[in-house]
Amino acid sequence: MLCAVYRSPKRVDTYLYMVHPADFSVLPEPLAKSFGQPQHVMTLALTDERKLARLSVAELKEHLQDPGYYLQIPPPPENLLKKELAK
Repeated sequence: MLCAVYRSPKRVDTYLYMVHPADFSVLPEPLAKSFGQPQHVMTLALTDERKLARLSVAELKEHLQDPGYYLQIPPPPENLLKKELAK
């Protein structure tokens, strides 16, 4: 299975993974508007040997089947005050 990765021009470190070739009509309207015009980053072959940063290949394949895409957003910023108070 081939997976196309797109970055958002509107949101920093936000990526959209879709089956290649991508069918953007499967995206919900609010997501499509907030994501902006997708900018192609790369195309990946999803094999069992491939390692991904935030989820497994099996999990990504599940998302690509239903709902038809995977949206990767950046983790929330670290709360340094809370960390310091915990010391």
